[in-house]
Amino acid sequence: MLCISGTIIACENAIVVAIIFYTPTLRTPMFVLIGSLATADLLAGFGLILNFVFQYVIQSETINLITVGFLVASFTASVSSLLAITVDRYLSLYNALTYSSEKTILWIHLMLFVTWGVSICLGLLPVLGWNCLDDISSCSIVKPLTKSNVTLLSTSFFFIFILMLHLYIKICKIVCRHAHQIALQQHFLTASHYVATKKGVSTLAIILGTFGASWLPFAIYCVVGDHEYPSVYTYATLLPATYNSMINPIIYAYRNQEIQRSMWVLFCGCFQSKVSFRSRSPSDV
Repeated sequence: MLCISGTIIACENAIVVAIIFYTPTLRTPMFVLIGSLATADLLAGFGLILNFVFQYVIQSETINLITVGFLVASFTASVSSLLAITVDRYLSLYNALTYSSEKTILWIHLMLFVTWGVSICLGLLPVLGWNCLDDISSCSIVKPLTKSNVTLLSTSFFFIFILMLHLYIKICKIVCRHAHQIALQQHFLTASHYVATKKGVSTLAIILGTFGASWLPFAIYCVVGDHEYPSVYTYATLLPATYNSMINPIIYAYRNQEIQRSMWVLFCGCFQSKVSFRSRSPSDV
């Protein structure tokens, strides 16, 4: 099932990466962050396939260690990219007037550098020696990672989840306040005002709820589980986590009008390559 999930994840995100890479108009900070998320999920999909091959087809302890480190780096980059997108959404609403400045672009590049730098470092730790190959008793539910290693990863996830929750609550407050101000300028509160506000809050709740439902079971089990427990428990909690990388392209990419049009150009040729794209803010995605 993990191998099948990895194949679907790789195919979905490969399309997103190709569209963003080959479409010159998709070079805004918003799409750069979406591209980072798609790249991380694409690598995670490949990692799941490689892990299956080298664990069940071509058994090699060393290569298995490398693939596990590759998966750690990929999924860490995916979760961190989600945090970066959340920060970008918040900034686009909080600093709407100065969002398109060079300072914002510099901030986006800094977030990407930190995201991938930290992810690569965490992925290299098992390869550089932080593993349980020489001490089976120190193994975690994810062999050959040590208990302390997965505890660090789980703690980092809990921190990111709480930070995203905090930012999305702030985003909801800003959206509701802006919608209320617009309605007051029109001297009455229309039904569409409540519908739009409810839709925006519901969308944010779905995004955060999907993220939490996918990763929280595995993160919690990493802390409370033991390497002696049946491996089926590990797979049962890890499988929903892979669904997050499967859903990410749908939430952050395929719902976007510019990417939809680019897909038509890429696969169907239904639009001319000179089709005009309307600029959108991160809060629209």
